[in-house]
Amino acid sequence: MTRVRGVLVAALAAQLGFGLGARAANTLDELLEQTRTARQRESELNAGREKEFQTHRDQQARLLAEAVAQRNAAEARSQQLSAQYDANEKQIGEQSALLKAREGNLGELFGVTRQVAGDTATVLEQSLISAEFPEREEFLRKLAGAKSLPSITELERLWFEMQREMTETGRVARVKLPVVEPGGSPEQAEVVRTGPFIAVSGGRYLSYLPGQKSLAVLARQPSELTGLAADLEEAQNGHVRAVVDPSRGVLLALYTERPGFLERIEQGQFVGYVILLVGFIGALAAAYQFVYLLRTRAAVLRQLRQLDRPTSDNPLGRVLLAWKGEGNRIEEEAEVAELRISEAVLREVPQLERFQAFLRLAVAAGPLLGLIGTVIGMIITFQAITESGSSDPKLMAAGIGQAMIATVLGLGIAIPLLFVNAGLVTLSKSLVQILDEQSTGLLAESIEKARGA
Repeated sequence: MTRVRGVLVAALAAQLGFGLGARAANTLDELLEQTRTARQRESELNAGREKEFQTHRDQQARLLAEAVAQRNAAEARSQQLSAQYDANEKQIGEQSALLKAREGNLGELFGVTRQVAGDTATVLEQSLISAEFPEREEFLRKLAGAKSLPSITELERLWFEMQREMTETGRVARVKLPVVEPGGSPEQAEVVRTGPFIAVSGGRYLSYLPGQKSLAVLARQPSELTGLAADLEEAQNGHVRAVVDPSRGVLLALYTERPGFLERIEQGQFVGYVILLVGFIGALAAAYQFVYLLRTRAAVLRQLRQLDRPTSDNPLGRVLLAWKGEGNRIEEEAEVAELRISEAVLREVPQLERFQAFLRLAVAAGPLLGLIGTVIGMIITFQAITESGSSDPKLMAAGIGQAMIATVLGLGIAIPLLFVNAGLVTLSKSLVQILDEQSTGLLAESIEKARGA
């Protein structure tokens, strides 16, 4: 019986959780006491939990009430704003209709003002005069994009800017302005401006940079026109020749892009250099022979006046000396005299006709070399068209330029050398004619002496 009671007490203790650090009960009284203590603890824990739950429940209820209140307030605000928006839209419509009705002709004036301001701003954007008055473009752009009627002050300024542009167009002004140098640094300089057409400084032509609203020195200057720019700067009054670009700088910029003489030659590439080499050699040879023939002609004419005193410094003198023979003795046989005279004349002819064969060759080779350059240029042109798949003139310009330059260079050396060679042939033939005449006279004299003997 005692054992059964002990087992029962242990089981109850295990069910009540007395294993949580509690001492095991050995008797029913101890078990009863522990049970009472455990129940009291559980009651305290449950009360704390219930109190905590009630606290959280009240807090959640309060948050819910606040959220509901905020939602209701937002809905009320939304309805109020929606009603106010509808009322504003209605009022805007009424005011717009009233404004349109009251504008009358002012609406048309507003449209014309905006259009004129926009067109004027476009013109002034590229004008050289804007370098002196850079703020006017911004005003005109703002007026062209305005959404409201312009004021009287704005209308007056629009008229003033248009009138100032017209006035400055017909005036030559000398002003101090910042000028952007080729290196990119702006420097203050004196600028002479001829209306909106041209501007010069330091003997150099200027262009207008709309983005920077300042003048800049052209990267390439037209060398043949810089003298006119210097004259314009030095002029104080009166009239002076000057360059005027009616396109306001566009034509001058295109003119400066034109390649110079050396650049033209470079476009011909190696064929052009060969043509120039042939022409240079031909010109050098022609100049040398021309000087030689002039000196020889002068010596021959001098010898004609002194036939009785022949000298060896000219062809005629050498022919006379050859006719007289060794020891200054006149030959007695006509056949020997004829042979000696013919030999002397033939000895002089190569020097008189020197370089003529080469010049004829250069005249014939110049156009042929130019034709080779033309063919090469056309090959380059067709290759560019094939690679790009389009006939853009900019892509074909290089090949066509090479073809034309080679042709021009070939004709350029052939035509002058043709005339030069003709002049040399004329001079040499005149000298040979003199030698033939004198040699024939000498032969006739020799025959007459032989017959007299």
